[in-house]
Amino acid sequence: MIDRYTLPEMGAIWSERTRIDKWLDVEKAVCEAWFQRGRIPLDAIERIRVATCDVERMKEIERETDHDVIAFLRATGETVGDAARFIHLGLTSSDVVDTALAMQARDAGAHLLARLDGLKDTVGRQACAHKRTVTIGRSHGMHAEPTTFGLKLAVWYDELRRQAERLKLANEHIAVGQISGAVGTHAHVPPDLEEEALAALDLGVELASTQVAQRDRHAFFLAVLAGIGATLEKVAVEIRHLQRSEVAEAEEFFGEGNQGSSAMPHKRNPHESERLAGLSRLLRGYAIAGYENVALWHERDISHSSVERVIFPDACIVLDYMLHLATELIGDWVIYPDRMRANLESSGGLIYSQRVMLALVDAGMDRQVAYKIVQAEAMAAAADPAGPTFQDRIASNSDVSGIASHEQLDTMFDPWDQLQNVDATFTRLGLCEEDGRQ
Repeated sequence: MIDRYTLPEMGAIWSERTRIDKWLDVEKAVCEAWFQRGRIPLDAIERIRVATCDVERMKEIERETDHDVIAFLRATGETVGDAARFIHLGLTSSDVVDTALAMQARDAGAHLLARLDGLKDTVGRQACAHKRTVTIGRSHGMHAEPTTFGLKLAVWYDELRRQAERLKLANEHIAVGQISGAVGTHAHVPPDLEEEALAALDLGVELASTQVAQRDRHAFFLAVLAGIGATLEKVAVEIRHLQRSEVAEAEEFFGEGNQGSSAMPHKRNPHESERLAGLSRLLRGYAIAGYENVALWHERDISHSSVERVIFPDACIVLDYMLHLATELIGDWVIYPDRMRANLESSGGLIYSQRVMLALVDAGMDRQVAYKIVQAEAMAAAADPAGPTFQDRIASNSDVSGIASHEQLDTMFDPWDQLQNVDATFTRLGLCEEDGRQ
């Protein structure tokens, strides 16, 4: 991944140095297990414990061998002398590479989960802060009925909670290694040694393996990352809409010295949200590639290897950046409650049409008759913005005025009268309890 989107912690997890160090960890864990079984003598294990691998030397050897694991073994062997003959006993390349990849993915997943929890907490705080910030709810992009901005954020909060649960499960599934030999039969490495070595690496065991860990695990992990990205895109699309000039209910923070356009000095563009939307497309592409890797020939082929060298680091790095960016964006954004209220009131009460219809139904009128009466007044008000508002038309309609008093009509056109159950959603989510806003 390019430096622009690579944050230091995640970049370090997927660095070449870390990858080689994980390979070393695997080899050393297996050697320790062989030592416990008497196959490696004390003087050799002591040298193996401090073995290193110079990456540049490894690359030099790889130019000759065209095989990175062999180059790694030779470069590492040069640091331990004749003890090198005990390294990689009974193993095949995938035992090392797949197990090390599981360790990197495990560490990356834990880091992503911490990022996700941070974003969830930020969204939760904002939901509480705007629990009673009334705004217009939209369906099909059109004004529908009143809601609150906090309730909109509560929906995001709950979705992020679900994504966190999925990520926890994906982290469990990916944190599994295998040290089972060339076709997974444990012909040269007994199962108990595999279990001991993997436990030392804090990994689970692939209970039935071929030469590789099975790629359904990898596909699931990448799919979950893509799913989290889709949630972030959902958030970003909403912010982009709310920042439109015609809406202007919320916007990304625009700091002193920021510039939104190279051509138009007045512009304040939602560029961070647009970036989130774009990067989510990458994640979906990586997930598709992960599914393509599930079907390998027989006990393995190498078609997945080149793909995973790209998609695993990139997917984790991209989502890490997206979570960081979204947390910063939502933590610092600017909200305009007065504009929200003005937009809500701009239709002249059209958004209360269902309340009026239901009042007629409750009074005994046929639903379809009530619908047509209310619809006719709504369409007339919409067609003549300069004329009487929907509320005025309803108040003067004899079919309605004979049923509802002016006081009852005022209640029908009060947004808070139909937002009485907002608290219930926050109670279900356990939000706002600690700050007394519940």
